[in-house]
Amino acid sequence: MEENRARLIAAARKAFADKGYAAASMDALTAEAGLTRGALYHNFGDKRGLFAAVVEQIDTEMAGRAKRHAAAAGEGWDALLAEGAAYIEMALDPEVQRIVLLDGPAVLGDPSQWPSQNSCLQVTREAIGALMGQGVLKPVDAEAAARLISGAALNAAMWIAASAEPEKVLPKAQEAFRALVEGLLAR
Repeated sequence: MEENRARLIAAARKAFADKGYAAASMDALTAEAGLTRGALYHNFGDKRGLFAAVVEQIDTEMAGRAKRHAAAAGEGWDALLAEGAAYIEMALDPEVQRIVLLDGPAVLGDPSQWPSQNSCLQVTREAIGALMGQGVLKPVDAEAAARLISGAALNAAMWIAASAEPEKVLPKAQEAFRALVEGLLAR
């Protein structure tokens, strides 16, 4: 059963990236996976359920990449900034653009309600709480700050993904993101 799930997710990921959610054919996708529509329905309920599984997989990979960037930047404040900048930069990846940033909100609704986004939010909230405890950040509500930082990174990434010239938008988005987040510094 897990092998079938993995095959369906892999085929769907390719189809959704290449064609987009609306144009991806479930018959072509299941044929690509060597399975039937019944396997799709059994494992995911419907096309939207399969799409949600693909988004969760990619979103989880994005979080891992962002955490690696954060770890490479060091600890504390530098890590927090690096993680946000890395997330924004991932908007240049065509698969991330199409599936997570463009089709994701249209099909699945508000990204802040996605389970994968909520786990990222928890990590950000904890990092902000620690930085406040160290006196690095102003004493504001950690959840509010985490939601605003996460929202700024997500909206910057969505702006890049929707842009006709994403490479030109990226540095503008990252510069503005940094300026916004620096407003939380205690100084």
